[in-house]
Amino acid sequence: MAVAMMQTPLQLRLQPRPPAVVAARHRRRLQSGFPPPNPRRGGGWCRCCANADAGKAQAQARRAYPYDEIEPRWQRHWEEHRTFRTPDIGHGLDTSKPKCYILDMFPYPSGAGLHVGHPLGYTATDILSRFKRMQGFNVLHPMGWDAFGLPAEQYAIETGTHPKITTERNINRFRSQLKSLGFSYDWDREISTTEPTYYKWTQWIFLQLLKRGLAYQAEVPVNWCPALGTVLANEEVIDGVSERGGHPVIRKPMRQWMLRITSYADRLLEDLDELDWPESIKEMQRNWIGRSEGAELEFSAVDKEGHDLGANLLVYTTRPDTIFGATYVVLAPEHSLLSSLISEEQRVHVEEYIELTARKSELERTDLQKEKTGVFSGSYAKNPATGEIVPIWVADYVLGSYGTGAIMAVPAHDSCDHEFALKYKLPIIKVVSPLNGNCDSEEAYADDGIMINSSSSSSGLNIDGMLSKDAALKVTEWVEANGFGKKKVNYKLRDWLFARQRYWGEPFPVIYRDDTNEMLPLQENQLPLTLPELDDFTPTGTGEPPLTKATDWVKTVEPLSGKPARRETSTMPQWAGSCWYYLRFMDPQNASMLVDKAKESYWGPVDIYVGGAEHSVLHLLYARFWHKVLYDIGVVSTKEPFKCLINQGLILGEVEYTAYRDNKGRWVSADSNSSLIDCYQEKVPADKVTKVGDHYVLKDDANIRLNARAYKMSKSRGNVINPDDVVSEYGADSLRLYEMFMGPLRDSKTWSTGGIEGVHRFLGRTWRLVVGTPLPDGSYGVGTTVTDEEPTLDQLRVLHKCIARVTEEIQETRFNTAISAMMEFVNAAYKWDTQPKSVIESFILLLSPFAPHMAEELWFRLGNSRSLAHEQFPEGKSEYLKESKLVLPVQINGKTRGTILVDKECSEDDAFQIAASDEKLSKYLTGKGIRKRIYVPGRILNVIPR
Repeated sequence: MAVAMMQTPLQLRLQPRPPAVVAARHRRRLQSGFPPPNPRRGGGWCRCCANADAGKAQAQARRAYPYDEIEPRWQRHWEEHRTFRTPDIGHGLDTSKPKCYILDMFPYPSGAGLHVGHPLGYTATDILSRFKRMQGFNVLHPMGWDAFGLPAEQYAIETGTHPKITTERNINRFRSQLKSLGFSYDWDREISTTEPTYYKWTQWIFLQLLKRGLAYQAEVPVNWCPALGTVLANEEVIDGVSERGGHPVIRKPMRQWMLRITSYADRLLEDLDELDWPESIKEMQRNWIGRSEGAELEFSAVDKEGHDLGANLLVYTTRPDTIFGATYVVLAPEHSLLSSLISEEQRVHVEEYIELTARKSELERTDLQKEKTGVFSGSYAKNPATGEIVPIWVADYVLGSYGTGAIMAVPAHDSCDHEFALKYKLPIIKVVSPLNGNCDSEEAYADDGIMINSSSSSSGLNIDGMLSKDAALKVTEWVEANGFGKKKVNYKLRDWLFARQRYWGEPFPVIYRDDTNEMLPLQENQLPLTLPELDDFTPTGTGEPPLTKATDWVKTVEPLSGKPARRETSTMPQWAGSCWYYLRFMDPQNASMLVDKAKESYWGPVDIYVGGAEHSVLHLLYARFWHKVLYDIGVVSTKEPFKCLINQGLILGEVEYTAYRDNKGRWVSADSNSSLIDCYQEKVPADKVTKVGDHYVLKDDANIRLNARAYKMSKSRGNVINPDDVVSEYGADSLRLYEMFMGPLRDSKTWSTGGIEGVHRFLGRTWRLVVGTPLPDGSYGVGTTVTDEEPTLDQLRVLHKCIARVTEEIQETRFNTAISAMMEFVNAAYKWDTQPKSVIESFILLLSPFAPHMAEELWFRLGNSRSLAHEQFPEGKSEYLKESKLVLPVQINGKTRGTILVDKECSEDDAFQIAASDEKLSKYLTGKGIRKRIYVPGRILNVIPR
């Protein structure tokens, strides 16, 4: 047992101060503008504070221009003048102008605030919004908050703070951060899904769904998380535990509200073709909907002696042609008939298996990579085509929610069935032969072909020798004629489970009569049904929602009869408010209807929608479904909500370098032939790393190769970059510009502090190009370096080439190359003797969507009195885009010796004079007579000396 040694006062004094103490001291110094005195050192400053001062001085030295003065000033100007407010129809909006509705997927305001990955999409939409305004469009560019949901409730439970308070605090933080980045949102249209004035209309939409039979209640198996006290969506469950908190999740039946999204499956599929969306997202939705054509076939259940058990099993198959190859039947563990088919010998085994399956999500169960598991039920089924008895198995790769919850297993022609049959030694019978006769005997053959081993004299069905598709039609006709089944179209898409057993969500606008349990919808004039205030919103532990604790709110009366009734205590899922928010932005203050028809007709649909690909089959599919319902009832005038969809990539944290050491502490190269399993990993600082070829190695030992990888930003990895820190050190315009310059918008990119320093220097060069060099005290004069001279032809060509490129690249969302074009312009402008005002003004307008604060400041310094936000975006003129010069090869005695730059209309004499004065070519011509010159304009000059 170690004994703590006493420390002397001197040793204690020399101990480093705790980081919290140092941080507090630094904050005080920064707030006051000078360091606090240190009495222990005669009124001087402590070393740590002196270091802070030095760091501050270095940061000021790195500052390329006075962004810390410019940016707050113009943010205040935009807010005070409501520069980006979009007027309403009838209140100043000129509807003769074209419109452009540009929208971000609105954020969930968490307590952590933004990290630098969030502004990537927001900056892109802001550039497009500013660009379109300057092109003369009416632009709708709003922002709001998707603020109901489980994360806020969990945080409230953990901290004992009401979710309303934390949500409001988080929204304020997000709003402040977004404003600090200079985004041109119309803040007059701000909405939050938690406001009763908003969710009144979410409840109204639910009532419309209810009226049309699209909302109903059913007993369904759900993902129940006892610790969180709520139902979770399949996507919120990973490896049997909740995505949030890692709590165990089980499957259990519960009565839940459902939305009949399957009624719109065909329309959701068909209308995808009309959308300007990434093909990958459209394909994901097609696969999620999963339309398939096949047949339902009836297998009668029997015992092992073949005696009828009085139950018929409906199986769904997309390959009825393979019925002769069905060697067993599989039921989902949740199949309604399973309990009556389990033999006594197998009951314990089957019930254990059902319990294990209840802990898995549907995503886990259908993972093609996982090992197949199952258990024999003890019963059998009769194949209607062959009359043979086949075993009935229970396996979790079959879902009760898809098809009939039962399949006929054809292991020779389905990979899942094949894997299962091999594991449990079940028969495999080939009934389809490839057209070319070539087939891997060890694998399942899943394609079409020619039918073999597919006839039965007892049933009278013979499809031998037929093509698969023809055989499928014949089998379907045969089962329909003999009463064994029917043709069937099926979908993987399942009805939307629309209830959550939690507090922080929209209340359902329904009541239940106490005497009959009859469900009654509220009248529309009774909306909104507001969420009651609850001090205790923790899970009940019984499966009952937290709202059951609001007894005075739950107890009510039926309006017409006055009889006692109770309210629904489940709440809507977070997806509800985000299904239609884009419509409310069009008309956010309307108290009498969801959205005014004239406003919706003008602004709809959303022209450009930017957000993450992770929402492809949830939010995007749900919003399309609700939009189509609203279209059917005449609320909206378009079939689809989002015309063009853009998915931005991720911004990953800075590259992390990992090295290995063996158990003796010696470095081991990452490409070592020896095993790295017994080695421990060690993170290496970037300044200890260098790159050799395509690999990273230790600076001190190039033989030690490192692993280099960037990870998604997360608090757990400690690699989150706070945009507030970046704005403080480099300015908002630098952050905006860097995020666009990192690479194509749709690609994932790795954050690099060195990269942002580069674009910061570019903005500094731009500033000095217009304003001039700083004064001795570091400040800048009030004037500019521009002149009123007429621009030269060369200057106009450089400008209009830049205009044409930037315009095209913005329109194609290639923002990184647009920035490159502006960098090229600045490089060229530094070589000019003068900077004509007309040229510089046009360039500042090009820059303004990307770096709006600097652009506004420079625009003002050039003598303009109003914001440039609505100035006309420059247009490239074709007469300046034509190349006036060309590169002309020069030959001496027929051998090419160099090239010269000449005007397109250059004469032979002028071309010769340019060649004769060229440093490289003159040595072949000086002092020599010319016997002959051969000149082909625009092609070649050949000089033959004497």
